[in-house]
Parts: sequence; C-alpha cells; structure tokens
Amino acid sequence: MTDSPHPALTTLGEDEVMLRDVVARFAQEKIAPRAAAMDHAGKMDPEIISACFDLGLMGIEIPGQYGGGEMSFFAAILVIEELAKADPSVSVCVDVQNTLVNNALLRWGTEAQKARFLPRMVKDTVGSYCLSEASSGSDAFALKTRAALDGDHYGINGSKSFITNGAAAGLYIVFANLNPEAGYTGSTAFIVERDMPGFTVGKKEDKLGIRASSTVELAFQDMRVPAANVLGEVGKGYKIAIETLNEGRIGIGAQMIGLAQGALDHALAYVVERKQFGRRIADFQGVQFQIGQIAAEIEAARLMVYNAARLKDAGEPFIQSAAMAKLFASQVAERSASKCVELFGGVGFTREYPIEKYYRDAKIGSIYEGTTNMQLQTIAKMILDAQR
Repeated sequence: MTDSPHPALTTLGEDEVMLRDVVARFAQEKIAPRAAAMDHAGKMDPEIISACFDLGLMGIEIPGQYGGGEMSFFAAILVIEELAKADPSVSVCVDVQNTLVNNALLRWGTEAQKARFLPRMVKDTVGSYCLSEASSGSDAFALKTRAALDGDHYGINGSKSFITNGAAAGLYIVFANLNPEAGYTGSTAFIVERDMPGFTVGKKEDKLGIRASSTVELAFQDMRVPAANVLGEVGKGYKIAIETLNEGRIGIGAQMIGLAQGALDHALAYVVERKQFGRRIADFQGVQFQIGQIAAEIEAARLMVYNAARLKDAGEPFIQSAAMAKLFASQVAERSASKCVELFGGVGFTREYPIEKYYRDAKIGSIYEGTTNMQLQTIAKMILDAQR
C-alpha cells in the first residue's frame, strides 16, 4: 500500500471529491488546450466563461432558491485550485465571482437585492469587485471616488484601477466615499450595473501574467445609482470590503497552489521523458531533490489553504490563517514555477512549452488582494495583540 500523493485530499467528502473530479476534467480537456492562445490574445475565450456558468461554477455558494449550487466555501476553493492547474486566468475569474462578488451579495444584500441579482450571477452575469484606485492600493480607503445623495439616487464620480473581470462583467460592487472628512467610515458599497449612464470601461492593462483575465480601468462621470442599490448600510463600505477580502485571500491561496501543482505536473511529465548522458533526467538525484522539495512545499501550502477554508465554513476565527495561507501559497507558487522552468532547461525559457506561463502568472499572487507585506503585517499584528 502506498501513500496518497495528496494527503490533504483525504479530508474531502464524497460530494467534494465528485466536484473536484468534474472540474479537473473540464480544466484539462477544455481549458488547458486554449490557455496559450488566450494568453497570447490577452483575452478569455467566451466559450470558456459560458462553460463555467453551465457547470455551475459561477454560483457555488448561492442558495438553491436562486438557482445556485448551495455548496460550501470549501467547495469554491476546490474549484479555484483545479482551474488554476490549467489556467490561473480562468481561475481568478471564477474566484472573484464566488469569493468576492457573490460573497458580498450573500452577506450584505437585502432580500430584494438577492432576489434580483443572485439568479443573474448563477446564469450569465460576470461580477467585478471595484475597490482599488490609482492612488489607493494597499491604502485601500484613500478613496477619491465620491458619491453624493441626490433624491432617490446617488451620483458617483471618480475612477477605479486594476479591476479584475472589469471588461467582462455585467455587475460591479463599487466602493465610493460619501464623507471624506470621516475617513474610511465614509465609504459605502454600491451595486452598479454595466448599462448605467455615466459608467465607462476604460483601458485594459497589458500585463506580465494572467493575461487572459481582464484587468481594466473604470470611470464614473455623474453616474446615477438608485439608493436601493446601496449594499449593506451607508458608511459600512470599509467593513464590507475588509471582511470580504479576508475570505477572498483564501481564494488567492487556492489559485496559487493550483498554479504550483500545474507547473509541477508539467515538469514531471518532461523529466521522465527527457534524457541526458544516456539517462532520464528524472533519475538524477539532484533533480529528485528538487521535485521532492517542490512537492513538499505545495502540500504544506495546500494544507494551510484548506485549513483556512474549513475554519471559515465552521464559523471559527480564520483571518490569521487566511493571511498565512495567502502569504505562503504565493511564495510557494513563485518558487515552484521558477524551479520547474529550470527543470525544463533552455526550452523552459521559451514559449514552446507552457511552463513559462506559470512563472509569469505566479508573480501576481504576492500583489493582489493584499501584498506580501500587508499579509505579514496582519499576521504579526494579530500575534502581538494576542500577547496583550
């Protein structure tokens, strides 16, 4: 009897194993063959997005009464991981939809808002989460986008930068400041629809990695949003954003472990075929040491991500675990992808093989949804606070 190659998977329930296997087949059979072309074009194939909706991957936690899968947060993490093995760009599209946009609507939406918007998120509408601005990255609440009440509407003016899913979305969670003098407590979240007058999708960023994922600027010029589209309460934007991002970081961790595993899977297929000095390079001890190190780090990161997701589902404190999982998984993804490029040798530095794409895609993990330094600060602060 041999050990399982993925011990963490022994904790999965029957439904979770079935979901993981269905998504794994979809990712390898439908997404992987198109990943290079989508990366080169800098655009996701619309058929892939449609297939994600058809498979129920865009509304995993949404209750059945709205047409959703009514599954756990952990189930969404499994989906994100499997998609990232084939293409992290597709993974982050599904990640933002589930862990940020749907999550915010489920937690903070009114019954009327849920009834109106959640069925669309399940069926055909991509969501986008709009917090970052050119002058507010890690300082996410130095918001310059302004909102002002005008009768039964709010007028919104300003812009957003580096917005994932921005070009493909039909619904946006937009954060704006109603009272700049109040600091972060002046921020409010709004549900914005793409066809609202005064809303414009701007420049698409030409990125190093996850190129098929649309990352764009958004502009709001006297955009009128119904007061009924306020998400949560006026002035609670900070709370909504922080609590949603705490969960979203687990999703980024899942994306990074999927990416790292995908890179390793390609490297393993190569080293057992490639021969040098009359031997498979997989037979050289130095290569075996590198494979063992990569595999061990991926498994450690996987356990951290799964643990954070399980804590979240159980209603237990998870913020520190989420920050640690996101931090470590992003570091492991970079190291793993880099080592896998080296295992390919010279061809790993070319686009003849898919491995260089994983290397480019990995870098974003240490930047979005909280930089490495911000995760370290969160972890240290929580540890130190517990000593008081």
